Amino acid sequence: MKRCHIAYLACTAALAGTALSAAPAVAAHSTLVVRPGESIQKAVDAAKAGDTVLVLAGTYHESVTIRTPYVTLRGVGSRTVIEPAAKKGGKKPAGASAGKTVKKASKASKASKASKKATGKVAKKTSGKPVKKVAKSCAEGGNGICVLGTKTKDVVGVTVADLKVTKFSRTGVFGMATDGLTVRGVEAADNGVWGIAEERSVRSLLRDNYAHGNGDAGVFLANTIQEEAGAYDAKQTLVAHNLLEGNRIGVTVRRLRNLTVGRNYVSGNCAGVFVVGDENKPKAGHLDVTANRVVANNRSCPKTERLPALKGSGIVLTGTEQTRVSRNWVTGNSGKSPMSGGIVLFKSFVGVAGTGNRVDRNVLSDNSPADLVNTETSRTNAFERNSCRASKPAGLC
Repeated sequence: MKRCHIAYLACTAALAGTALSAAPAVAAHSTLVVRPGESIQKAVDAAKAGDTVLVLAGTYHESVTIRTPYVTLRGVGSRTVIEPAAKKGGKKPAGASAGKTVKKASKASKASKASKKATGKVAKKTSGKPVKKVAKSCAEGGNGICVLGTKTKDVVGVTVADLKVTKFSRTGVFGMATDGLTVRGVEAADNGVWGIAEERSVRSLLRDNYAHGNGDAGVFLANTIQEEAGAYDAKQTLVAHNLLEGNRIGVTVRRLRNLTVGRNYVSGNCAGVFVVGDENKPKAGHLDVTANRVVANNRSCPKTERLPALKGSGIVLTGTEQTRVSRNWVTGNSGKSPMSGGIVLFKSFVGVAGTGNRVDRNVLSDNSPADLVNTETSRTNAFERNSCRASKPAGLC
């Protein structure tokens, strides 16, 4: 009986092999391995849709641009390090001390100016009209890894994972015109402006990253930073399970809609989570800030061209509509800046009131000047079922 069973299996395997050999060939996805001393960019340029570029442990001094859809750039964790290439003449790489930006007023001012130049675009006034100068490369823009689509077509399905990107003068990982970009398991440290940033992007997943010591935001998401425009539909972009420490701001969401910031740990920044809107239409909002732990964001940062001095801001909404802040644990955020406090609703800097926002079911303690702060004049914002002790004005807890 046993022999019959074995013979049957052998016959079945032979038939299956015959069937498989007769099937049309399917293009196999390749893994391109990069070793220390080799070029990551060359491997990325050689990769086709569906391929993985695996970067082994080591330090790589270069910037990398990805334009091919469905390519994965993956390291082996924090032992895979991407840093700027040394400048000619043996000078230090750009951004070599960028992580100290939040400590000094002069560096904070530089970070504010640099935040207007993502991917190296600089606006100059000539006869009253802005003229844009575009950098030739990701490196010239001061960025580490760039995932770039075009004005007419998003680059789809790119993944950047399991590596460290550090000391770039502007951004560690930057995405523009992307669809379905995943940034996972990345350590973005000591970059001059942002750790991980994107604009004009949809359906992104930024998960399980560690952003620390960056001059502006650890994670920064915006519609566009080159012009005034209405809020962009981020199409269910998710920022989740990230550790954000020691930046100027943990997470900044600027002029976006349809996005969730959830289950992140945000601590030791000057401000935890910023959701920013203004007078443009459609208005920023229809967002969720939920289930985050926002703890002791009490670094002191000087004012910039865009923001007053920051210290002790937990979660701040300014100029937004229909945003829900729910089930967050917000504690120990203390300061005397205009936006200090646990959860703060602050009128837009251009005078636009936030409307229809809902703050509910949060647990707040030991925040100063109060756990809940509402400087808005609109009566359409709701505070419900929060656990807290003090609010400004009184009666919100």
